[in-house]
Amino acid sequence: MAKQKKQPRPKAQAPKGFRDYFGAEVSERSEMLRAIAGVYHLYGFEMLETSAVETVEALGKFLPDVDRPNEGVFAWQEDEADWLALRYDLTAPLARVYAQYRNDLPTPYRRYAMGPVWRNEKPGPGRYRQFYQCDADTVGTASVAADAEICAMLCDTLEQVGIPRGDYIVRLNNRKVLNGVLESMGLEDEAGRDAVLRTIDKFDKVGEAGVRALLGKGRLDASGAYIDGVGLSEDQAGPVLAFLTSKGSETAVTLGNLRAAVAGSDTGLEGVQELENIAELLLAQGYGPDRIEIDPSVVRGLGYYTGPVFEAELTFEILDEKGRKRQFGSVAGGGRYDDLVKRFTGQAVPATGISIGVDRLLAALREKGRIGSTLKGPVVVTVMDRARMADYQTMVAELRQAGIRAEVYLGNPKNFGNQLKYADKRGAPVAIIEGADEKEKGVVQIKDLILGAQIAENATHEEWKERPSQFEVLRGQLVDKVKEIMDGQG
Repeated sequence: MAKQKKQPRPKAQAPKGFRDYFGAEVSERSEMLRAIAGVYHLYGFEMLETSAVETVEALGKFLPDVDRPNEGVFAWQEDEADWLALRYDLTAPLARVYAQYRNDLPTPYRRYAMGPVWRNEKPGPGRYRQFYQCDADTVGTASVAADAEICAMLCDTLEQVGIPRGDYIVRLNNRKVLNGVLESMGLEDEAGRDAVLRTIDKFDKVGEAGVRALLGKGRLDASGAYIDGVGLSEDQAGPVLAFLTSKGSETAVTLGNLRAAVAGSDTGLEGVQELENIAELLLAQGYGPDRIEIDPSVVRGLGYYTGPVFEAELTFEILDEKGRKRQFGSVAGGGRYDDLVKRFTGQAVPATGISIGVDRLLAALREKGRIGSTLKGPVVVTVMDRARMADYQTMVAELRQAGIRAEVYLGNPKNFGNQLKYADKRGAPVAIIEGADEKEKGVVQIKDLILGAQIAENATHEEWKERPSQFEVLRGQLVDKVKEIMDGQG
């Protein structure tokens, strides 16, 4: 009888493009999401949680990553008829929810949502296939006051989580203006329009000369490779360049330049008027161009935007992996999408919203030093005598009842040094010690681990040597002394 082949052990590693989050990272994210939710709630938005799984039919569009299975989504067949997929954003589920419950929901419906989304895209440095988004949307009103409100709320959100005024700018544009430019160019086919949109989106990277070349025959990139252009004539490219370079020294100048760029297009002029109305509404609330500016270079890649579009960019500098200075960049984006719900209802339903990239914003806060401190762990009650575990559990219960995070050491108690090493690894601020001698005298030893570490680090300084890091107190004073020590640690 042939010997059965031994099955190899599975590799202990996360799938490619996915990652694990540990205590401090999860706590930082939760704290930031609470702060964001507070701002959204203040503006009158209500929380909505949707299923992580939708039907492929409900998701509707797929991502542009057509080289990936199922065009970039994680999908599977439930039975012969139905395909299901993990949600790839929080907007498509909103469209389904509004269509399903529209008779029960207020109009307009204002909701915010937070949670993970999944994209079956090619992973890379800092590019994961599961990540968090934080959205807020208003569905059911065509008023540009809703777009202005989203922009104002985005400013308040960034400042609330720790991005100070002056370190960010919300950039505002309108797809109607861009559509007006495309109309004036006489571009009818969708492929040509998409090629122009992709070229416009590179304006920040390649500048006016680069866009001019890419709209025409093409250009050499930084590596020396030749990039084919769209193939437009100078006359056709003219409106695009006029549009992209229309940003002026103040809002009125920009709006005037945009009107000139879309002259003859009713759609384009309607878009410029909407931008002017939004700017007036924002100014009335105290949000000037120092926080929100009209910027024609903002395109937003998704094809479903139908009106105003916006993007939050962080303007402070960081060092990239090669030590070069660069701006941090975009952390949020969104806009008006008036046709998404129509897929379900057959009727146009106006909507506008914003999506914050949670991981990007967390990275920005770490760069600013707003978060990233070591998470304080629980107080650790050490075990000197296994037979007295009930005594130690009583201590930990008293600490927890006082609102102090605490735990009893549950490993092998034979080596006391290992218990303290465990407490250090847990980031414990305090260790509690009660051996047989302490029990007999009715006292406990309380070790300040934070101060102890500081004294060890600065052992040559007399001022540190004189500060006690361990205290003996009566058993009944345990909770009060722990509180006092932890208050002193900040």
